[in-house]
Amino acid sequence: MSDTAQGQAEASNAKRLLWAGFMAILAAGIGFSIRGGFLDNWQSEYGFTAKEVGDINGIGFTGFCFGIIIGGIICDKIGYGKLVIVAFGLHVLSAIITFAPTPEMSKETVGQLLTSGSFLFALANGVLEAVANPLVATLFFSNRTHYLNILHASWPAGLVLGSASGWVLDDIFHVHWKMQFALFLIPTVLYGLMFLGQSFPKSEASKKGLSFGEMFKDVGVLGALVVSLLLALFFSSVLTPFLTPGGATAEQSAAAAQTASYIGYAVGGACLIGVGVLTRFSVGSFLLFTLFVTHALVGAVELGTDSWIQNITGNILTSQEGKWLFVFTSLLMFGLRFCAEFIEKKLGLSPVGILLVCAVLACLGLNLASGIATFGGALVALTVYGIGKTFFWPTMLAVASDRFPRTGALAISIMGGVGMMSAGLIGAPGLGYAKDRFAGDSLKTANAAAFENYKAGNPSKFLIFADATGLDGKKLGDVQTKLADAQKELDAAGNKTPLAALEKLSVEERAVQEASIDGDRRTLVADSAIPATMAAIYLLLLIYFKSIGGYKPVHIDAGQESANAG
Repeated sequence: MSDTAQGQAEASNAKRLLWAGFMAILAAGIGFSIRGGFLDNWQSEYGFTAKEVGDINGIGFTGFCFGIIIGGIICDKIGYGKLVIVAFGLHVLSAIITFAPTPEMSKETVGQLLTSGSFLFALANGVLEAVANPLVATLFFSNRTHYLNILHASWPAGLVLGSASGWVLDDIFHVHWKMQFALFLIPTVLYGLMFLGQSFPKSEASKKGLSFGEMFKDVGVLGALVVSLLLALFFSSVLTPFLTPGGATAEQSAAAAQTASYIGYAVGGACLIGVGVLTRFSVGSFLLFTLFVTHALVGAVELGTDSWIQNITGNILTSQEGKWLFVFTSLLMFGLRFCAEFIEKKLGLSPVGILLVCAVLACLGLNLASGIATFGGALVALTVYGIGKTFFWPTMLAVASDRFPRTGALAISIMGGVGMMSAGLIGAPGLGYAKDRFAGDSLKTANAAAFENYKAGNPSKFLIFADATGLDGKKLGDVQTKLADAQKELDAAGNKTPLAALEKLSVEERAVQEASIDGDRRTLVADSAIPATMAAIYLLLLIYFKSIGGYKPVHIDAGQESANAG
């Protein structure tokens, strides 16, 4: 694999490189969704708790963030080809390590292997995105929104293929989880072959031979501040468990959390100072800073909501219906991401205009979803929400790439890392906190005695929000299992009476389930505040671009001054 600056060579294999990138992200989506389907197998086979498998699975956010940010920093200096080789090797190594556990190994050894394998798999995914995003942005510089959306159509496609495969292989044929996970190696081999022997283009920044300092200049202190705050939050959350002694008192736990917080802010501060020195303390572009902040919101509402939406809709309706709805919205995203060019060229919406419409639809969709009572109503609500979330991620990358060419792969790689970190640190845990808070408050108001019997032993904590007491997960699970069994009996008897299964529960159990559903509904309403905020930001950006003559891509030669300012 070699890099070349010859435009003709780049044009001749542009489509092949696009579909190679598509296949690479498809591999990531298949592996991610299949693994999520057999976490319960790890629990039963190796004796892990739900928290322990959650920690193993959650390491994926970390690996991806490091892969895409580090890959983006070095991409323009070492070339796309070498990074593809690194990513391919990491994918293969992750498979070898993940397949290594045996029944004879200790639980601790198995945990270390699975954690390492998950981290390496996510690291490979991040490195590949650090290649694919700027590669497609460079190859199709005159139509970035369209082709970046096509590239990222592979993610929902991977989710659908992985979920469907896992559903069939695990639930019907009971194939061992290692054989299921091996499926991601098929698109892995294919993207390796598609990239093999290809020439790669160079970004505008790379062609001009810009230094790291010059490429970082538009990021500056403002952009580094966003990354530093998320890094501080990340290290604080990761280090707290390691610093908390076994059987710790409340005071010891609080002290450990405080120490971890200090370490986290020290790491974040070091990052901020490092970028400051590198750029000679350039303030950076306020527009790019705004895009970073907004993409943090994108990660929270898109990936964060995706991590909970199947659980929420499955609780309000049925678990089976929740799965079908998730597959439906993923298929919807896949199809719509091929339509970005039509929306931009035929309907006349700029990328920022597309983002504004999407934010409004996402906000509306989440509010509609909060009131669903039937599967048909849920289809309508999630169609609106699904259309809204479809174009967020790739179109944000297109805007950053259009407006900040001298950052090369840096800006969009940092943006991807910011979005993923936000999903793992703010989106998913924030929605979990909201579910706990609203469900606990609802039960306490409706039935104080039931709340005392079903409340969680430890309060939920999230950022600077007040502690919230939710429902005990095991006790709530027992109620929901009883409800599911009752529903199966009624279905077998042909009884389709709405809410008939609830009548099989005791008064207290019914109050608990109703509080859980009410908590889910209120969580979706609270979640809708994120796209509402994004809509306000996009409206301001639309006004800003109108004031400077409209949205248009800039180039280093012709528009350096504009790039610096905007």
